Amino acid sequence: MRGADAPVIDPALDRLWRHAATSIPEWLPMRYVDWLPRAYAVTARFRAPRGASNLYLVLLDARDHHSESYGVYVGMSHHPPALRFDQHKSGIRAASSVLKRGLEVLTGPTLHLQRVNRAAAARIEAELAEALRAEGLWVEGGH
Repeated sequence: MRGADAPVIDPALDRLWRHAATSIPEWLPMRYVDWLPRAYAVTARFRAPRGASNLYLVLLDARDHHSESYGVYVGMSHHPPALRFDQHKSGIRAASSVLKRGLEVLTGPTLHLQRVNRAAAARIEAELAEALRAEGLWVEGGH
């Protein structure tokens, strides 16, 4: 049954992160998200020419707001995704959904969408948000 392993996976991931070596890649999510493979598949469809903009996804805690446990915020910035996430959480040009519900940056799905052309990034941000919604995810951002 889909999602049946979540109660087992989350505590195991907590133990892993408490004892993990610093060599674990930063793009590895810290939480089990059952729709993450779909997010990878959707983002893989997008390509853009080189530039200075970065697309990023932020995992949102939706447990008290939606029937899904998690949602995703789609954003674009000239800052690296981790720095932009820190800015959101500090209230700097913050999207309220990330400020209130942001858990972590989902770096892996958008690794190929870093340092892309600004016009293409703006287009992809909107199209990516719509494509993730079409996959049944709760999506914020993507303006």
